Amino acid sequence: MSKAHMKRKAMLPSTLLLAAPLLLAAVPALAEEAPGTIISIIGGLAPDDLLNIRATASAGGKVAARLPNGAAVRNFGCNVIKGHPWCKVEDTQDAHIVGWAPARYLSPNNPAPAPDDGTVPTTGDSTAAPAETPPPDIATRLGGSEPGDPPSAADIGRTAMQDAYGLAFAAAANADAPAPDAGIPCARHVGQPMTRCEISVAHTGGESAVTVTWPDGGSRIITFHDGQPSGSDSPDEFRFTREGTLNMIRVGVSERFEITDALALGY
Repeated sequence: MSKAHMKRKAMLPSTLLLAAPLLLAAVPALAEEAPGTIISIIGGLAPDDLLNIRATASAGGKVAARLPNGAAVRNFGCNVIKGHPWCKVEDTQDAHIVGWAPARYLSPNNPAPAPDDGTVPTTGDSTAAPAETPPPDIATRLGGSEPGDPPSAADIGRTAMQDAYGLAFAAAANADAPAPDAGIPCARHVGQPMTRCEISVAHTGGESAVTVTWPDGGSRIITFHDGQPSGSDSPDEFRFTREGTLNMIRVGVSERFEITDALALGY
C-alpha cells in the first residue's frame, strides 16, 4: 500500500467529524416545535405585497406586523371565524411577532384548532401551573384595616372621590383621540409607514367612489364596482388583495390603502 493511500485513509475520520456539525445544522429543527405546531410558508401575495399579521382574527384587527412571500411562521392552529379560516402564527425570526393570519396565505395549513387568544404553546417543557389571581379584598380597596371590618362612610367617600378623579382624567386624555373608524390606513411614499387618511364616500347605484385625502394635502379617488375595488383616478397600475372583508389596495409602486367593504359599500 502506498504512503499517499495510507495518508488519505488516516484523514477520512477527521474530515467526517468536521463535516458532521454542518450536516446537522442544515436539517430543519422541526422536531423542536411544540406538539400540534407546524412551520407554514407565506405565499399567494402580489410580488410586492405584504401579509398583515393581526392582533385579532379579524380583517379589522390591529396590524402587529407585515411579512412577505416566503417568510416562515410557526402555525399553532386555525379556527373558522365568521366564515373565514384564520391561523395563530409566530414569526420564526422574531418571537415577539405573534398574531393571526388568513389561512389561505399559509402553506401547509394546520388542521389543529388554534389556542385561545393570548396563549401560545411553548417548545420547552414547562410544568409550572399558572398563578391564580387572588380574590379582591373589598375592605382593603375601601381603606379598611382588616378584611372583616366594614368600611366607614369616610372610607367609601374618599375611594369614590379617587375613582371620580381617575375617570375624569381618563376622559380628558381620550377627548382628542380619533374615533376608531375615523379615516383609513394609508401610505403615500415608498417605505413610509401607514398613517391615517380622511375619506368621503359617494354611492351611485351599485358603485361607490371613495375619496381619500392625504394628511399633507392632495387626494386619490378609489372606485368600487360590483362589491370589488375597480380602479382609481391615477394612471398608475391599480391592484388589490383581500383579507376577509378588507381590501388592501395599491396604486403604482408607493400608494397603499386599506378599505373595508362596510366603509366603501355602506353595509
